[in-house]
Amino acid sequence: MSDDQHYDVIVIGTGAGGGTFAHRVAPSGKRVLLLERGDYLPRERDNWDSTAVFVKGTYRAPEFWLDRHGHEFPPEVNYYVGGNTKFYGAALFRLRPQDFGELRHHGGISPAWPITYTDLEPYYAQAEHLYAVHGRHGEDPTEGHTSADYRYPQVQHEPRIQQLSDDLEKQGLHPFHLPIGVRLTQDAHGMATRDSVCIRCDRVDGFPCLMGGKADAQVICVDPALEHDNVRLVTRAHVTRLETDDGGRAVTAVVTELDDPDGGAETVRFSADVVVVAAGAVNSAALLLRSANDRHPDGLANGSGVVGRHYMRHNNLALMAVSKEPNPTRFQKTLALHDWYLGSDDWDYPMGGIQMLGKSDAEQIRANAPHWAGAVSPGMPFEVLAHHAVDLWLCGEDLPQPENRVTLENDGRIRLTIDENNNLEGLKRLRHELQRRLSDLGMHEKHLLSHSIYMHKGMPIGATAHQAGTIRFGTDPASSALDVDCRAHEVDNLYVVDTSFFPSIGAVNPSLTAIANALRVGDHVLERLG
Repeated sequence: MSDDQHYDVIVIGTGAGGGTFAHRVAPSGKRVLLLERGDYLPRERDNWDSTAVFVKGTYRAPEFWLDRHGHEFPPEVNYYVGGNTKFYGAALFRLRPQDFGELRHHGGISPAWPITYTDLEPYYAQAEHLYAVHGRHGEDPTEGHTSADYRYPQVQHEPRIQQLSDDLEKQGLHPFHLPIGVRLTQDAHGMATRDSVCIRCDRVDGFPCLMGGKADAQVICVDPALEHDNVRLVTRAHVTRLETDDGGRAVTAVVTELDDPDGGAETVRFSADVVVVAAGAVNSAALLLRSANDRHPDGLANGSGVVGRHYMRHNNLALMAVSKEPNPTRFQKTLALHDWYLGSDDWDYPMGGIQMLGKSDAEQIRANAPHWAGAVSPGMPFEVLAHHAVDLWLCGEDLPQPENRVTLENDGRIRLTIDENNNLEGLKRLRHELQRRLSDLGMHEKHLLSHSIYMHKGMPIGATAHQAGTIRFGTDPASSALDVDCRAHEVDNLYVVDTSFFPSIGAVNPSLTAIANALRVGDHVLERLG
């Protein structure tokens, strides 16, 4: 491979940000190079095996980061074409309009964005259409205005979840159909039709899809982009450094280690008019820090000192309620509740949202059991418990504290320093609101159990699936690394389009916002390239 290959655009990473950006620019005819650290995810039986995916971590990146104390932990990251979207639950929410403004929380201030909900709204609509989001606008009282309906109808609840929705409504609450990206065609009864790619199974959340039925970045964006002759993908390509010209104002080389089949590696330098970084909030920040030079001594584009800082990952609780009646639901991820997203009658601060998780099975519960084995009747086998389980995800906002940050050790290893007690009071109150309603929702009152199989075996720092905020955008170069178009203030041809740009994270899954923003930045780059 020649060292002097030049492209119009190089995109580093193929997940929600990079894959979507590539899809946007692919039809332009511009020469686009996609660099992916991993390979295609193998299609195999283990894709849908709970022990392989959750217990053994078969598909997790084989690496360790350091926590604030220097202790190693395995991060929840996946290096494959499509990035972490290969494993996400495809819950594709918009941020609320209030999330774009300054919000006062019990634990501090969530800062305003340099753009508004209205600025991003057209791209939210495009993102929902592109990623086959099924939902129904107008059900969630906290959502903002919408310029277009979902292209696909909501995924219908199965009977036990429909009963849960009805019971919540009887309490004066406003449950709504969770917006989810699946390639599903339903019949009048909500069943998958014969021509549907998605088969409405119980493996959507946390598992890669053997059928290609989940709207992940590989299926939706990367594969279609590669149908254009001007787009090239190189896998097993680990970008280690970005080099600049003597003035430090432009990236001139993307230094990449290419793995060969014999286990060796070749260093190759690619170049492009525009370089787009989308390696994930931790790895993107680490790449810029690793690219320090004489003009950028603290890291590339880091004159503000914010690169690597303000790391966020949400305050999450994965919980399992035990239904009095059996819960034979297979496709459980269809319901959400935002009644306390911005507060309650007796609490003036945001609390967050509740949504369904994928349906747990006996293998997951067995792996999780040591944490709460005594909380349930010893005579209830795991299989019976799984048949009564109703799985829930509580999501609260953590705040962008500068001390929560990504740094590099002298040997290049990543250290992730976080305060795990960041703005937790709202989440505690959200759990209480759910707990006190359990009996009225057909659940055993005292059986709201920690479901740490979804929380990286009880290690909050390892649950990095919602990582964001390490290369924030803004209008002031003194307090942000990127401008409002996600271009580095200090490096003219460098853009960042993963969740690194977030100034705050809200309390919903960040994927749709990353996708919408990648479409927005893609339009800007196309205009720049003419």
